[in-house]
Amino acid sequence: MFSDKALISELNYKYVRSSGSGGQNVNKVSSKAELYFDIENSTVFSDIEKERLSKFFQNRLTKEGILILASDESRSQFRNKALVTQRFLELIKEGLKVEKKRISTKVPRAVKRKRLKYKRITSEKKANRKPPEIN
Repeated sequence: MFSDKALISELNYKYVRSSGSGGQNVNKVSSKAELYFDIENSTVFSDIEKERLSKFFQNRLTKEGILILASDESRSQFRNKALVTQRFLELIKEGLKVEKKRISTKVPRAVKRKRLKYKRITSEKKANRKPPEIN
């Protein structure tokens, strides 16, 4: 696994003015926090983990391979930084999870019986639609 502190030390933050309504606060204060993380140049992850993260974040990466996350939920710059960092750590943990391979099992007898019973009923239904044979 990885150390949160080591990972956080590799993050870069940029503070910009938040969008939307809010009057003077929005116009004056740069409260929106943008987080920048360069996956390829990270020293925290192994090459396999970097590859896995690149695949997981493929739609969120820039052409240079930098992950950008932003938060402008709060009016506070400090709170937005904490929120975006927390979300980043959650996404990293999710991206590093290895999916378990599904173990295929046999189809249960009861399921086979049920399918065959349904086929028999359908067959009888269709047979009853035919006009009776006259000998």
